[in-house]
Amino acid sequence: MFELCVITDRTSSGGRSESEIANLAYYGGADIVQLRMKGSDGREMLEQAKRIKNLAERYSKFFIVNDRVDIAMLSDADGVHLGQSDIPVDDARALLGDDKIIGVSVHNAKEAVEAELSGADYVSVGSVFNTYTKQDAQNGRGLDAVFAVRMAVGLPVMAIGGINRGNIQDVILAGADGVAVVSAVVSKQDVSAAARELRDMILKVRPNI
Repeated sequence: MFELCVITDRTSSGGRSESEIANLAYYGGADIVQLRMKGSDGREMLEQAKRIKNLAERYSKFFIVNDRVDIAMLSDADGVHLGQSDIPVDDARALLGDDKIIGVSVHNAKEAVEAELSGADYVSVGSVFNTYTKQDAQNGRGLDAVFAVRMAVGLPVMAIGGINRGNIQDVILAGADGVAVVSAVVSKQDVSAAARELRDMILKVRPNI
C-alpha cells in the first residue's frame, strides 16, 4: 500500500509547521503523510489538515489524520489512523465511508487479527524499537513482532517506532510492507533528502523478499 509514511511532530520539526514538513516529505518521495498534533486545538489542526490535503492532491500522494475522525472528515483527508483506545473501526467506517483509508496501531498478532476482522485497511505494528518521539510508546518489541503480525494477517503491514536508516531494511525483510517514521525524517535539516534516502533503501530490499 505504502512504502514510506511520514508522521508530523511539532517537537521534532525545528519550528517548521506540519504543512511545511508535509511539503518537504512529499517532495522527497513519502507516499503518505499522517498529521499528528497531540495537544493542539481543533481549529489549528483543521487548518494544517486542509493545507496538507491540498499538498497531497498537488503531489498525487495520500494524507491521513491521526485519531481525529472529525478533522479527517472536515479536511476531506484520505483517511484516519486509529489507536487501540480510539473509536472502533466500524464506527469510524460508518462516519467516513467505504472509500476512505482506516489504519490501526497494533502491538501484536492478536490485535492485528482483530483490526483485520473489524475492517481496517492496514495495520501499523510497533514500537519495533525503543523510541522517545511518542511519550506513551511501549518498549521496542523487536523484529519478531513484525514477522508475527505479517504471518497473522493479509492486510498491508506498516512498522513504526525507532526506525531509521540503520535498521529500516531489516524491518522490511522481517515482513513489513512499509514503515512510518517521525524523527528519522521530521527532525532532519533536509527533510526531503532524508525521506528520499529511506524510501530508496526500502525499494532496494523489497524486490528481494
